[in-house]
Amino acid sequence: MKALIAHMIREWNVVFMPALAKLGIWGAFVVAVLDSSSVPVPIDAVLAVFIWNHRDTFWIYIILAAAGSAVGGLLPYWLGRAGGELFLLKRINRARFDALRHRFEKQEFLAVMIPSMLPPPAPWKIFVFAAGVFEMRVAQYMLAVFAGRLTRWMVLAILVIKLGPGAVDLVAHHALATIAVVGSLAVAGFAFWWFRKKRSGKLLEE
Repeated sequence: MKALIAHMIREWNVVFMPALAKLGIWGAFVVAVLDSSSVPVPIDAVLAVFIWNHRDTFWIYIILAAAGSAVGGLLPYWLGRAGGELFLLKRINRARFDALRHRFEKQEFLAVMIPSMLPPPAPWKIFVFAAGVFEMRVAQYMLAVFAGRLTRWMVLAILVIKLGPGAVDLVAHHALATIAVVGSLAVAGFAFWWFRKKRSGKLLEE
């Protein structure tokens, strides 16, 4: 698997990166659309190059990449919505399907946002299909993907700027640690949002 990923990165660096470079800042958007619409792309490695080469304006690239991921993710979303329950049950068992349904009924925004924050091997596509199957609103779905991807790539940008493009290898070799860090950020963000929501509710009651 590592050899395959390394080969894909080499191919992208030799063949596709020059073409993406001609697109300027929109290259990040295009590659993210491809990645989220089921075309295999070493997205973190590609973005690391953009971030490292444009350290002063890296935030533009990660915002466009997050937006591209939300747009590209509409393809698997609509596949899930068109295929319905049977579409998802072909990919997961009934117990996991019921767990996903419960998660979406409880908090569908976080059910999409948190997986969107996590690097591989997190099964992002399953949650995207599920968002379509359970008929999550399109605008809310795209916002959840955008927020999750933006958080993920902001963490990547910080690592790349501090450690160089090799930070991608750090993420790849320590995926579980990365998931733990990003997951902790998600939990902290959710706790802050929940506290603010409760506090606003109390103020309205007063």
